[in-house]
Amino acid sequence: MRSGERAARAAAYERARPEILEHVPRSARRVLDLGCATGTTGAALKQRQAVEVVGVELEPDYAREAATRLDQVLTADVESAAPDGRFDVLIAADILEHLKDPWGTLKRYSALLEPGATVIVSLPNVAHWSTYAHLARGSWPRKPEGIFDATHLRWFTLRDANDLLRQAGLTPQTVVRRGWIYTRGSRLDVIAPPLLKVPGIRTLITFQHIITAVL
Repeated sequence: MRSGERAARAAAYERARPEILEHVPRSARRVLDLGCATGTTGAALKQRQAVEVVGVELEPDYAREAATRLDQVLTADVESAAPDGRFDVLIAADILEHLKDPWGTLKRYSALLEPGATVIVSLPNVAHWSTYAHLARGSWPRKPEGIFDATHLRWFTLRDANDLLRQAGLTPQTVVRRGWIYTRGSRLDVIAPPLLKVPGIRTLITFQHIITAVL
């Protein structure tokens, strides 16, 4: 992987995620983080409140680093891991789109949740305008991260994401749309927030949905 691609991937997958943390209830006491990467999000949560965080991570180097930050880390494929006990929060941040069967996997983990548990899912929005632009040029892009991450196996619109949650026995509660105009971090992104309020446009500039749901 080239240095620029490596840096982009690190920025996407190795940082704490405040946009996820803000949806974790302050009352949470046992959290399961699927695809926890280096454990930085769980570590930030543990600094904020008294909570046990269990992570599942396939990449051995990430898992070893995460194990220095979290209470327990399973070095395993999310689709086959078997964490012990029950949880009052499930985090699935930018992991479900990497799985062969995100529907069955989410349903299986939902069975580990306490009644009334919170589930926080983030998924890239394939209905972003850039998808149509790439297809009009006759190709499907493969990038180191983002909507077109080369390791994605599944793609979701907002409707698809809500259907994914409902079939797992979960009830969607809130949706946060995160927008970009051209590429993340470009100067044009300053105009994204007001456009996200326009019904006819917001879907086209949403690159990611963060959805909270309850069991």
